[in-house]
Amino acid sequence: MTIPRVTLNNGVQIPQLGYGTYKLPPAETRDLVLRAFDAGYRHVDTAQMYRNEREVGLAVAASGLPRDEVFVTTKLNNAFHAHDDALAAFDRSLTELGLDFVDLFLIHWPLPAVGLYTQAWGALEEIYASGRARAIGVSNFQPSHLARVLETGTVVPAVNQVEVHPYLRQDEVRAFDAAHGIVTEAWSPLGRGTVLADPVVAVVASRHGVTPAQVVLRWHVQRGDVVFPKSATPSRIAQNADIFGFALDDDDMVAIDALHRDERTGSHPDTENRTGR
Repeated sequence: MTIPRVTLNNGVQIPQLGYGTYKLPPAETRDLVLRAFDAGYRHVDTAQMYRNEREVGLAVAASGLPRDEVFVTTKLNNAFHAHDDALAAFDRSLTELGLDFVDLFLIHWPLPAVGLYTQAWGALEEIYASGRARAIGVSNFQPSHLARVLETGTVVPAVNQVEVHPYLRQDEVRAFDAAHGIVTEAWSPLGRGTVLADPVVAVVASRHGVTPAQVVLRWHVQRGDVVFPKSATPSRIAQNADIFGFALDDDDMVAIDALHRDERTGSHPDTENRTGR
């Protein structure tokens, strides 16, 4: 299986499909990431907040895969937006992962009431300049937050990782990202399972002889999103990667687009300001 790659604004290529590790218990993470590698994944998304960076790194080491074939993303914890704190937190991530560099480092949340995300971005620019992160970006940033980063920084974020699924298309955010050369990544791409029972998705899945999850992931890919579903079930890990042998037609895409209801499964970036996460 060959997973398509998307070229970021600095020329780095990112696999369009990755394996998400949100809420994976640390004790299970190493083995599950190895299963994902066996299924063909070459992109793993973790975060300081997930508390499983060490196990992701152990899986990368145990996989036997060349380092340049594995794309590793991690994210800055909310407690460390101050410049020096961000630098120290990144060093800890490298130690936990057991890596000399990461492929992508993100600010996890903007925390607008805290008001330090531009300081954190300055630290990420220094990390990027050092070569210890091949690309840097943000997560859960609204256009207003991105506009401040673009105004105060010197490096355009490579990606913006936001909640996206058929019930939350994120058209405004995706349009802003595209206009500035920022790739949109989709977290909670299946709406934490809520969209899988939708009758429209079920009809499309039946017509193509695939699962509802495969339909939704294929929808993401055809829109150009980078997507990383999370599952702890080996059969679903493999199924979620098997989305490149079929294509949705225009009618399918329109029908799934029409499911949008501006419905979130997670926090809104304008009101999420918890630093203890």
